[in-house]
Amino acid sequence: MPSTATATEAAVPSVVPRPTDWTALDGRTELTERTRILIDRRAGSTTALPSGRSEFPGPAHQSVRKLATQLRTEIKQVTGITPRIAQIAHRASRPADGDITLGLTPEGKLGAEGYTFDSAGPIRIEAASTHGLYYGTRTLLQLLRATADDHRAVPRARSTDRPAQAIRMVHLDAGRKYWKIAYLENLIRRMGDQKLNTLFLHLSESEGFRLYSPKFPGLADPDHSYSRADIEHLKAFAARHHVQLMPGLELPGHATVISEAFGIGFGSGAGACTGAHTHSHLTPDWIIDMTSDKAIAKSKEIVDEFAGWFDAPLFSIGAEEVPGQLAECPRVKDHLAGAPDVSTLGDLLNRYINTLDDVVTSHGKRTAVYNGSEHLAAPQQKVHDPVVFLTWEGTGAEPEIPGHDEIAIGPFYDTPNNYHHLYPDEPWMYDSWAPNTDPDMLGSGVTNWADYNFWADDGYFEQSMAGARAILADRAWNKSTTPDALADFRARAARIGDPPGTTPAPVPPRVEGRPSHHWTFDDASYPSGWTYAGSPGNTIFAKDVAGRLSGTSYIINNPTPVDGMDGVRGKAWRFDSDRDGVGFGGLDVAEPWTASVQVRPTARTADQVLLSSRAGALKLMQHGTGQVGFTRYGAADFSFDYTVPLDRWTRLTWVTTPGHTTLYADGQRVGSVAASVPLPLRSIGTEKASLRGDLDELTTWDEALSPEEVARLR
Repeated sequence: MPSTATATEAAVPSVVPRPTDWTALDGRTELTERTRILIDRRAGSTTALPSGRSEFPGPAHQSVRKLATQLRTEIKQVTGITPRIAQIAHRASRPADGDITLGLTPEGKLGAEGYTFDSAGPIRIEAASTHGLYYGTRTLLQLLRATADDHRAVPRARSTDRPAQAIRMVHLDAGRKYWKIAYLENLIRRMGDQKLNTLFLHLSESEGFRLYSPKFPGLADPDHSYSRADIEHLKAFAARHHVQLMPGLELPGHATVISEAFGIGFGSGAGACTGAHTHSHLTPDWIIDMTSDKAIAKSKEIVDEFAGWFDAPLFSIGAEEVPGQLAECPRVKDHLAGAPDVSTLGDLLNRYINTLDDVVTSHGKRTAVYNGSEHLAAPQQKVHDPVVFLTWEGTGAEPEIPGHDEIAIGPFYDTPNNYHHLYPDEPWMYDSWAPNTDPDMLGSGVTNWADYNFWADDGYFEQSMAGARAILADRAWNKSTTPDALADFRARAARIGDPPGTTPAPVPPRVEGRPSHHWTFDDASYPSGWTYAGSPGNTIFAKDVAGRLSGTSYIINNPTPVDGMDGVRGKAWRFDSDRDGVGFGGLDVAEPWTASVQVRPTARTADQVLLSSRAGALKLMQHGTGQVGFTRYGAADFSFDYTVPLDRWTRLTWVTTPGHTTLYADGQRVGSVAASVPLPLRSIGTEKASLRGDLDELTTWDEALSPEEVARLR
């Protein structure tokens, strides 16, 4: 006899996002070895009925039959059962209890992504497109994963479920950072499982261009970019999970890599603009020359090439943060004086946007831009009405740009470095945010930026994105008041777990017998595939000569390379501000480990952090004691009975085993603490407690060095 659904299942089913309508019934429906997946023979090759087609999220590419085949594999992965796929064509194919029927229906107001779900006997999922059918099968698979020990039963229920917002987006900064395809595949699986439908790959930035085409030699490094074959693979993979790949380039600002590749920046040629005409920390080549016919032609050529690689309905060209002081550049003034259709910098930018919008439109897509251009006076040029604005300044509560469709991204920034330190406010998102459903608010997106973490681990970003991504999926689908606390939601998401097919995140092998990381702070250039956007002295490069975790200093505030001092091999870096820091983006390393560094402090402050993460830190000067120590955030501060001297070089070495840490100074043991933390590798310093003094030869090991080995360190 079937068991009864629990009170929790009745109130809030184990589904993320929460269905918009859910009626719990008594009992459970069991899947058995006799379970079949039944489809209508006449609709097997169909992707959508007329009522299931809409501009967003774009067309479905998966047929009912292919979805049924995919579902069979996924059910086997979850339950061990391999259902037989059968066509409904005669009496013997009529559904029995435990069968699953997938069908397209023209009835109701399900739209492109809504579906009905009925598990009262045979499990019936109906929709107007395979977008909706796919989402109904995600509900089924989540219930199987979460509500039965053997994963072979689901609570009986009926649901009519459709999203509040059409675009539910994850944005990745793939210009500053190259993301491994294996990570992107896992992300797409998770997005599809949570009914997120748009993966926005921001594929160019000042520092890098991530689409490789033979048409543009020198623009992208083949080893750190995506070829046409890579994009075709990702598109096909995403289509099976009903995720659209939305591409984004960054023009005319944030474009140093493009400007330098083709000599089309405002810093190139006779009468070039200067640093006074751009943001203080950048070069004028950060902006493509919108007055140049050559630059405009090359911009159009780039957009035309890559717009043809993608099939999503939106293509972003960026277009934000053009500095107002550019209007004072003589080249710009001369152009405005001689061109009849532009009289201001705003006109110049809007004309450029519209010129590229014409190219995007020729590919049957709509252009998207980040907001910002609306702040510049533009009496002659208005951005074309169909252009969609990604609103990064607003709260996502109300449309901000009159006359244009929008996607809200402002409240959901994930920029996990110690300069910006932006993380989505998850309690606010879950408890207070009400997604806007006005016709001109197309949707919302969690937005990742990789500033100063150009070479970070993919998993470093996943740690800070995963929670906010799940909440956005839940709220953008079901805008009704949340029925429980954030802790309950997190527990529900954890109970559901990852979707079938998700591969475990790669665990970096522990390095034995040699350093795992070593930063010498000597002069070095960015590796192939990355370009300097900063003016000289900004965002300087900290090369990891032993591992793969190089870093950069932060924007505007930078350590100063110094040489010619006693105790320094090559160069050291001098820190004199709390905002002086270095971003790595590494994952914490579990004990045992060793970290050793040459330091010459020049001042005492209340708190000085050597290495930090969200979990803990190594301290040159511990808060409250001024002694060398370490911290487990939210738990305890630990200090050794040792204070590092000022104005002379000292080699400090922490040696840690589980539950025990020993400190050495110049090779001599000076203290021990019966506690330990994982080795923090997010950054050097924090935004409120960086170093004061000089730093050199920072080295880590994935093992506890012996006293004799520590004594030999130089």
